[in-house]
Amino acid sequence: MTREVKQQFTLRITQANSTDLVVILYEMLLCYLEESREALNGDTSDREVFREAVRKARGCINELMGSLKMEYEPAPALLQLYLFCIRRLALCEVRRDAKPLEEIERVIRPLHDAYMKIAGQNSAGPIMGNSQTVYAGLTYGKDNLTENMADQGPNRGMYA
Repeated sequence: MTREVKQQFTLRITQANSTDLVVILYEMLLCYLEESREALNGDTSDREVFREAVRKARGCINELMGSLKMEYEPAPALLQLYLFCIRRLALCEVRRDAKPLEEIERVIRPLHDAYMKIAGQNSAGPIMGNSQTVYAGLTYGKDNLTENMADQGPNRGMYA
């Protein structure tokens, strides 16, 4: 994942509500799956890149599992899907085969799409109550995007 993509995810996380965070986790997971697939298709020097991408994909799935509220109905089914994905990641890592990555994507993509629809209906504010506000817009230069951050005091992000 490039530095720019990480910065975009970070910015989105600071402005996200609870449903948006799940969508972002799914998107990060899909990025890491793609990175794993690209590393597998590359030469043998990409072995460490592959392992790191699989490790980060596993971290995303673990975070998704940790966010489940088991007292609500879809949570047990989602847990089973996430455990399936963890097992497929392990198989992919051992066999260095891209097929399990495709199976994981077939499970995650519909969940991502469903949460995208749900996120549009969630009108709750951002979870991070004291994060820095970012204003973005086109500058006078052609197609130049600039971001300005508003100063919100010395304890930004520390207190809710």
